[in-house]
Amino acid sequence: MVAEQGGPEDQKPQSDEARSAFVPPAGVERRTTASEDDHPTSEFAIPPGLTTEPQGSGPASASGSISGSGTASGADTAGSAFALPSTYSAQHPPPAFTPAHGSPMIRLTKEAPWQDRMRTMLRMPVAERPAPEPVQKPGEAGPAVPRVLDLTLRIGELLLAGGEGAEDVEAAMFAVTRSYGLDRCEPTVTFTLLSISHQPSLVDDPVTASRTVRRRGTDYTRLAAVFRLIDDITTEDVEVSLEEAYRRLAEIRRNRHPYSGWVLTLAGGGLAGAASVLVGGGTLVFVVAAIGAMLGDRLAWLCAGRGLPEFYQFVVAAMPPAALGVALTLTHWSDLQPSAVITGGLFALLPGRALVAGVQDGLTGYYITAAARLLEVMYLFIGIVVGVLLVLYMGVQLGAQLNPETRFVAHDRPVVQILASMALCLAFAILLQQDRSTVLAVTLNGGVAWVIYGAMARTGNISPVLATATAAGLVGLFGQLFSRYRYTSSLPFITAAIGPLLPGSATYFGLLGVAQGNVNAGLASLSTAVATALAIAIGVNLGSEISRLFMRVPGAVGGANRRAAKRTRGF
Repeated sequence: MVAEQGGPEDQKPQSDEARSAFVPPAGVERRTTASEDDHPTSEFAIPPGLTTEPQGSGPASASGSISGSGTASGADTAGSAFALPSTYSAQHPPPAFTPAHGSPMIRLTKEAPWQDRMRTMLRMPVAERPAPEPVQKPGEAGPAVPRVLDLTLRIGELLLAGGEGAEDVEAAMFAVTRSYGLDRCEPTVTFTLLSISHQPSLVDDPVTASRTVRRRGTDYTRLAAVFRLIDDITTEDVEVSLEEAYRRLAEIRRNRHPYSGWVLTLAGGGLAGAASVLVGGGTLVFVVAAIGAMLGDRLAWLCAGRGLPEFYQFVVAAMPPAALGVALTLTHWSDLQPSAVITGGLFALLPGRALVAGVQDGLTGYYITAAARLLEVMYLFIGIVVGVLLVLYMGVQLGAQLNPETRFVAHDRPVVQILASMALCLAFAILLQQDRSTVLAVTLNGGVAWVIYGAMARTGNISPVLATATAAGLVGLFGQLFSRYRYTSSLPFITAAIGPLLPGSATYFGLLGVAQGNVNAGLASLSTAVATALAIAIGVNLGSEISRLFMRVPGAVGGANRRAAKRTRGF
């Protein structure tokens, strides 16, 4: 017997839909809705009742009308986000961001030196850089990332310690990593710290390594050997494994300097003597200036062996030439031109190499490294000032008749001047430990620079600062061309060639004016020396940049302009 059915409150729901807030109550008619695949709530759907014009209709029918249930085709409706605007004309289309044939592929020519190719890629955005073409075969297991990064940092350390500019150091590090197949590498160079980061992909953790540069030395022979190693690594015809690269790098580090310490001392004396002849001295002045410079060099070596900072080494090195000049004045040997003796000693001490590197880093956008280099130059210059001022002050107290109004008359001996400038460049090249194959080129480069300066400043009566900048520009131009011909660094062809242009005489007369109490005249002469030094540095950099204007830019398509390293405008 079946029990009677109870009331509504005794009935249980047959499914979970009875408890859903979206189920219509009993007695309400359920409407038929479209399937979920139709997406009735899509933001691209046309509301019911809206009629739009078909594609290609004129402006007169641009406004839609609301009528019955008329609709238009999906992609051709004016309400669609993918529809063409009414102002578009196929006959006169607007210029597109991406051309119809696609974006041009950037190809870096193998004929260009690796410096230009790597500098071009460093100045590209990361997304536009071409994929690496590994030159060295890393093996089936892929490149050993930590070892490649360590080798890259060690090579960058030698370049930075040797005085190379920050941009060229980054280009060298970038070239090594790409040659061994590491993509997405970002090198960073400051005055004392090098770091490099490698991220295989956007989802992988980056690998970062760094190295600190604690000691610096001037050895352009070692610098040239490092450039040859990088050139072999980046060349397809030469196979250099990681083990071979480490072995060659160790040999470069262990190599002895091409010139001994006493040869460097004699070169310093020859530099000072040539500079004294350059400003009007004779044979005896040459000998006295050379003796003063050699005494200062030996005293500086003694201080360096005792661990004194480089500042005090420059203070001590500047005192013997100044002391000999004051002694000649006290003994009334005015024919020996004490001013020329002191000026010659200053030529051997002025930090022209560090100044050029500092200004070059600033002009290429590496402001932290440039500020550190220029601060180093300032400290070294202050050391020279302190050493010379101490001796000059003592000489003034002893009654030495040093005449700050004396000016060197040297334009009546052009042949002697040219020979003296070339001898100065030769001695400077030996001091920089240059390879013997580059000494002749840099000597000729310095002689040409002095000829240009003498023709403009002394014959043409043009401003000495402008003449110095022009001559330095030619030094930079020829040095860059020489380096491209030899596939090496431009420093060995530039640094020694600017020796005759250094502001030795302006520095001396400025210090003499300060020592005699004529501060205004002394500061004015020192300002001229600073302006001349900056003109040298800017001229060298400008000459190097001008040389690149005549070279084919790697990766340029249709004569594209060379990208700048940083922002070139104030916004």
